[in-house]
Amino acid sequence: MMQSNDGWIKTTCAYCGVGCGVEARPNMSGELEVRGDKSHPSNYGKLCTKGIALGDTVIHDGRLLAPIDKRTAGGEELDWHSATQIIADNFSKAIKEHGPDSVAFYVSGQLLTEDYYVANKLIKGFLGTANIDSNSRLCMASSVVGHKRAFGSDTVPVCYDDLEQAELVVLVGSNLAWCHPVLFQRLRSAKQNNPSLRVVVIDPRRTDSCDIADEHLALNSGSDVALFNGLLTHIAEHGCLDDEFVSNHTNNAKQALDQAAQESDIESLTGLSQEQLQRFYQDFVTTDKVITVYSQGVNQSTTGSDKVNSIINCHLATGKVGKEGTGPFSVTGQPNAMGGREVGALANTLASHMEFDKPEHLALVSNFWGTENLASKPGLKAVDMFDAMAEGKIKAVWIMATNPMVSLPDSEKIRKALETCEFVAVSDCIADTETTRMADIVLPAQGWSEKSGTVTNSERRISRQRRVMPSPGMAKPDWWIISQVAQKMGFGEAFDYLHEGEIFREYAALSTQGNQNGERDFSLIGLTQLDDKGYSQLLPQQWPVTELQSEVVNQRLFSDKQFYTPDRKANFVPVRHSAPKSVTSEAYPLLLNSGRTRDQWHTMSRTGLSARLGEHKSEPYVQIHPHTANEYRVQNGQLVLVSSAQGKCQVRAEVTSEVSPGQLFIPIHWNNLTAKDAKPCDLIAPYTDNASGQPEFKHTPVTLQPCLYQSAALFTSRHVMDFDKLDYWARQKIEHGYLYRIESTLSVYELAQQLKSHLTGESDRIASYESGMSGLKHRFVSVVNDKVSQEVYVQPRLSETDISSIIENFNRHVDSAQESVFPDESQLVS
Repeated sequence: MMQSNDGWIKTTCAYCGVGCGVEARPNMSGELEVRGDKSHPSNYGKLCTKGIALGDTVIHDGRLLAPIDKRTAGGEELDWHSATQIIADNFSKAIKEHGPDSVAFYVSGQLLTEDYYVANKLIKGFLGTANIDSNSRLCMASSVVGHKRAFGSDTVPVCYDDLEQAELVVLVGSNLAWCHPVLFQRLRSAKQNNPSLRVVVIDPRRTDSCDIADEHLALNSGSDVALFNGLLTHIAEHGCLDDEFVSNHTNNAKQALDQAAQESDIESLTGLSQEQLQRFYQDFVTTDKVITVYSQGVNQSTTGSDKVNSIINCHLATGKVGKEGTGPFSVTGQPNAMGGREVGALANTLASHMEFDKPEHLALVSNFWGTENLASKPGLKAVDMFDAMAEGKIKAVWIMATNPMVSLPDSEKIRKALETCEFVAVSDCIADTETTRMADIVLPAQGWSEKSGTVTNSERRISRQRRVMPSPGMAKPDWWIISQVAQKMGFGEAFDYLHEGEIFREYAALSTQGNQNGERDFSLIGLTQLDDKGYSQLLPQQWPVTELQSEVVNQRLFSDKQFYTPDRKANFVPVRHSAPKSVTSEAYPLLLNSGRTRDQWHTMSRTGLSARLGEHKSEPYVQIHPHTANEYRVQNGQLVLVSSAQGKCQVRAEVTSEVSPGQLFIPIHWNNLTAKDAKPCDLIAPYTDNASGQPEFKHTPVTLQPCLYQSAALFTSRHVMDFDKLDYWARQKIEHGYLYRIESTLSVYELAQQLKSHLTGESDRIASYESGMSGLKHRFVSVVNDKVSQEVYVQPRLSETDISSIIENFNRHVDSAQESVFPDESQLVS
């Protein structure tokens, strides 16, 4: 265990793909203290708001504490033997009656690599199907395709250190400031230390990343390929090709250049002026050290793979790859999206960067795992997998550490899929999610601070995530749960692991099969001899690991100009702009973009437990340009209904010039457990990139209308409340409880009386306040043990002052002899 004398344990953050090192320790009160690890090469002690608040999120509110059979009345609590036997029996039955392709796993970048490895080994190696896909399909799948087409492997060639060495950093479809904040801090510091460093942001929306930008190119949604094809043509026409590199180390340059040259009317397609285009193109070609950082704005598209290759083509054309401070840089969205790609936990990859279409790889994996039942062809990608469930083709599914009812497009279709599927198992930390509500059996998994293993960040750096806190209830590691099921299905010898260190050694050894001379990019040969102590004390390692790294290593791949294609040359990929599959219409004339907000994560099951994280953006919102708001008669702060052909979403209007006219932006985090009808994936069409299977989250045709509510309320409580019968509510975590914002078509009086009925009957007393004869202000307070336990505040409209007041009053001590529990009110009716 990497523990200091004063109790600090080194581990890794649970959030984005930056992979920040964290030090944590429980204090005398049982709370978890967290600070940045100054020795970790990803962050050198820096943490973002979410990382700083990690200690807030290890509370046991809402935790799943035991396996539960939800098919029984009231949900029968099970022991682990019975729970894993039920899963083994149902998967065995489906395979026996319908074949191996009738079962599936849907897994997550929240899993540790050891969990991922065991899941992939079980389903591909022993169940005989490749129907395993990860929520990384929603995140980085287009990058995987682009890398493999260009480099022959899923290789991210650069390091974080390159950001500090670059002379031009291009952020494409990446709000680095909010989605990868510590990387943004490193870039900002680099710019302060080197004023000649230029930053260009390419994004339809103005984001906080633009705060350090020298140029913001607000291109039209979906036009990235046209922009970079224009750059490729500029490179060729202005004699800026690296002829030696292109001639000797690449293929298909002429085809890509010819295709790019056919791109016409780039100004119109991108919405950028000729002056803006030329300035960007000249910056790129005249700067030696250029890094292009891209993320979901590129990947989450029906043309995402082509967007990736259009970027890589420009780097290949100028030889800007494999050198210090240069290269295309795909930054991952989840803490272990890279680890999942390494082990093969995507439906179209085998394992350890080996592929289904290579017979020698099938033989290597089959022999290594000791199985004769290895899957021999790709399985179903995420959207196709749930389509197959809806069609009755998949009979049993096991969902691990993810919430597809919230995160996948077209939520109603996902609901139908899970209702149709004969057996649904869900492993999660949280008892009540939209997905656990659809399960037949739920299994309590360990969460961050409880589990132990490894994760790999965006620069290929493997770090330990270590156990810091005890697990509540019966929670177990995901790898253990999977292994128990495997043993009950008859595969005990292959899944007889004592601890995660054994799994890691096996995983490292698999990476060396047929790879003794570096035939594949991914190799952990230097870690195959780790003993238990070595694994426990493992320092961050950046792959490929040829020998154990005892100090920080920064490896830039392709510096030898050798790639992982058969002839060791990189491939240009000819691409051409094509419009997104979704198009606006008279009924849906606006374009919706979706993404993250700064202080929340995924579906908020973890960050939603932190009061301080809830303060930044406290309820679901939509950004609307002032011209659009005026056209649709929407006021700033008003609730609006955003509608698409798939569904509807209710959100608070934030009128701002950060989005373009005719475009909207909604963050992805809120769902039916944190707000009423506020789930953006209800709106998203299930269109995907043909090559990667990655859905389009950035380009949804929608329309907009204001919600005409008559009354508004605030409700504080120590417990989660059920307000689903009301028109709108949104929940925010506050200290020691929850704050609900509520709006309704009821009159102020009617809403007040309805909410008064939600006050618990255990109160010592309930105080009531009404404002004058008009009855336009109502306030009720429930006092328990001389403390404010619940409070209701109802008016036609509410202000930030009202919100601050009710939060301040919550849990306040009230002396039993005190006349009023309303320190700011004079009229009181008891």
